[in-house]
Amino acid sequence: MPKEEKPPRILPLCAKEAEKLNIILACDGAASVGQVGHQVAVELTNAHEKARMCCITAVAAESKAHVDIARRARKLIIINGCANRCASKVLERLNIPCAYELVIAREGVAKVPTLGFDMADVECIAKKIANEALGVK
Repeated sequence: MPKEEKPPRILPLCAKEAEKLNIILACDGAASVGQVGHQVAVELTNAHEKARMCCITAVAAESKAHVDIARRARKLIIINGCANRCASKVLERLNIPCAYELVIAREGVAKVPTLGFDMADVECIAKKIANEALGVK
């Protein structure tokens, strides 16, 4: 018997509800740790009603709406893939403080030039961020 698909969850509009949301800005770089960062943001958004990934590229491009979302966020969570800390540097350049920052490569995940990644790494990092940044036990 085929598995019944659920309709996709409609996400809260972060431009309207930023003050109520824990906004996640994640690396989506072209290496294993960037792909883990992206997938962690997806998993946290899907699992936690008040967590919402947002577009770091739009913030870097200084889209007024996206910079405003970052400034107004209830809590701003930054997931960097590697020691370059690109996502964090975008916010530092715009003088936007974050509440929580993590570098995946410092969590025992090797940076490899591949788009592949291990879901066990995603689950481990997502759980760490949920515990430390979202207060979920």
